[in-house]
Amino acid sequence: MNWIFWISFLLLAYTYLGYALWLWLYQQWCFRPVDKRAITPSVSIVIAAHNEAAVLPRKLNNLSQLEYPQELLEIIVVSDGSTDDTDQILKSASTPNFLSLSLSQHSGKVAALNRGIATAKGDVIVFMDARQEIEPDAVAKLVRNFADPTVGCVSGELMLKKVTSSAGQEGLGLYWRIEKAIRKMESNTGSVVGATGALYAARRELLAPMPEGALTSNAGDWNIRPLLDDVFLPLSVAAQGKRIVFEPEARAWDEMPRDAMKEFRRKVRTSTGNYQLIWLAPWLLTRANPLRFRFISHKLSRLVAPLALAALLLSSIWLDGAVYRAALIFQTCFYASSAGALFQKPFGIVTKLGKATSAFLLLNAAAVLAFFNFIARKRPVWFCA
Repeated sequence: MNWIFWISFLLLAYTYLGYALWLWLYQQWCFRPVDKRAITPSVSIVIAAHNEAAVLPRKLNNLSQLEYPQELLEIIVVSDGSTDDTDQILKSASTPNFLSLSLSQHSGKVAALNRGIATAKGDVIVFMDARQEIEPDAVAKLVRNFADPTVGCVSGELMLKKVTSSAGQEGLGLYWRIEKAIRKMESNTGSVVGATGALYAARRELLAPMPEGALTSNAGDWNIRPLLDDVFLPLSVAAQGKRIVFEPEARAWDEMPRDAMKEFRRKVRTSTGNYQLIWLAPWLLTRANPLRFRFISHKLSRLVAPLALAALLLSSIWLDGAVYRAALIFQTCFYASSAGALFQKPFGIVTKLGKATSAFLLLNAAAVLAFFNFIARKRPVWFCA
């Protein structure tokens, strides 16, 4: 039982502290700058949309204000079997250099993006979601990184506007700040693991079609291959010897979820996508993936963390000794601290700590549910970053 405790402890310590510390130390002696210059390659913006009528007019207006040469800009929106007014809005759009495509059936985001990639003519393809607002100079800030021939993919930064003041939002805000810090250090030392789905770009010649099609199961209810495009495509670019870098000055804006459950559902979808990513692209765990160590450290270790948390707690209860008693007391206080934040009780620093622990537990609960979704072959077809 001792070895269960210590393996669980070391795994959690590495996942939530050790990897970030390693990146910080590595950054001190292996900093890799990007040779950025103002360049204007031809750009194709590709957006996959499913029932986005509520936000599409605002998005199209936002795209019309981009500060990029219009003659070098192409906008492609693929409607993925939409059943609302999405298709009608796209048909009536007057945005310059605009092309709308429509899939007859709801086939998933990957199928829609594959169609858009195959149609795009730009040297650089910029991927966006329909919901977020893009800053006018964001595309120009993204593509300047491609002046460096070692760069194959560039991730923008998602900025979250706080619309309410709640424990869930404050805790998730801390999570996002930590996540961005890790991405910056990954970029400074080589490559980021994945990109921000709301805004990222890649050289068109490096993009291959993503896996899609039937995936059989005994349950028979998971017959679409969903995939995290903002992880798969960048890692495919890295496999071709190019860097994935983070550009914090290329920004997309979104509202922070008003309640923690919305972020919980989003995290369940993306965590489920990570499981499916391994299933559909096992090469990511082989030497074919030059970012295998970072992929496991940044993405996969977080999927295993809930199991380590449970094992740590149970072994602390079972084992005798001062160290294990102290560990049990700490864990009890840690889990109990989220209660004050949950009920919005003003307990000063305890409440602030509770907001962080609440977000931590929420994200780990999402990883647990994602595992059962994967095992049960649930069908979350559409993924939004």
